Amino acid sequence: MASSPTSATQYIALGTGDPAPTFRQLATGNPSYNFETLGGRYVLLCFFGSLTSHGTTAALGLRRMAAATFDDEHLVMFGVTHDRSDHETGILQSTWPELRFFYDLDGKVGQLYGALPLEIGSGGGVQVRRQWVLVDPMLRIRAIIPFEADGSEIARVKALVETLPVVDRHAGFEIHPPVIILPHVFEPGFCRKLIDLYEADGGQESGFMTEENGRTVMKLDASHKRRDDFLVTEEGLRLDLQKRIRRRIGPEIAKVHQFHVTRMERYLVGCYSADTGGHFRAHRDNTTKGTAHRRFAVSINLNEDFDGGRLSFPEYGTRQIDLPGGAACVFSCSLLHQVSQVTRGRRYAFLPFLYDDAAARIREQNNVYLDETVGAYVGVGTA
Repeated sequence: MASSPTSATQYIALGTGDPAPTFRQLATGNPSYNFETLGGRYVLLCFFGSLTSHGTTAALGLRRMAAATFDDEHLVMFGVTHDRSDHETGILQSTWPELRFFYDLDGKVGQLYGALPLEIGSGGGVQVRRQWVLVDPMLRIRAIIPFEADGSEIARVKALVETLPVVDRHAGFEIHPPVIILPHVFEPGFCRKLIDLYEADGGQESGFMTEENGRTVMKLDASHKRRDDFLVTEEGLRLDLQKRIRRRIGPEIAKVHQFHVTRMERYLVGCYSADTGGHFRAHRDNTTKGTAHRRFAVSINLNEDFDGGRLSFPEYGTRQIDLPGGAACVFSCSLLHQVSQVTRGRRYAFLPFLYDDAAARIREQNNVYLDETVGAYVGVGTA
């Protein structure tokens, strides 16, 4: 499978502080694992090439040597194999059930991380640079440690992972997520009006967007998201919502991000209820063809009498944002974020997305990729 790299072989060269390349790849238990979902924890990647390579067994044994360190929340480990037989035989999963693996059969992940050459020939062995790559909670490279012929690097890797700072202080101090917090976006009476409309309707369980065979589809999965939604359809109220967003949020986005909002997607009141275990696991809001136009997400709390249901941004630590009623948190749709489970009461929120005319054209062009469960964009709804 593998042979030693030659001086003429070209590889991508990554260094400490570089963004970790993101990808989707076949993984243990997942045919298209999205690496971006690992934000918020340290990720140790072991590019061992093939199970048959010298030293691979000892390297993967690190997971057992430092078992207490790999808790799947603070630190996770993935082995990366480029050998098709490792996948076809199932030997990796059966030998190391505590480990997860990326089966990089097309070599794309290895190329992105400099483990495989930029040009992979059709004949002969593939020249693998076997290495460890440690990625920080912001999905940036923290360390790259090459394999040594005698396996001596394993002790270095073990010492490194056992002395990592807690996630919240991975930079040496706490980092605040790059969000905008705005109080008094909605008045108390306006919040009450939206809640009353939701209660009169009762809401309906909402799903989330995902990609299947190149198309954006709507999925329901209570383990990933549990929320009930009500869509405001009355035109006068929609205009009232637009006016507040335009006057009280738009100027702040222009000041902070030099972005001018002209459009708003969905007039949605969401309810996370303790009765149903309301929550939303870590996700990004613009990762499908049907959501690629989204630029900013807005979360406006409509009430305060509940426990849990806090918004957080795992790439920037575990700190949870506690908003008073009527206040908004505005953030880029590219940020990984989550809502913790509501443990008492109900959290109500108004949850639109904001974008501009250029993004509207992208949205319209992507209609061809939308499943019938999503619905086509018809170019209405300016903010």
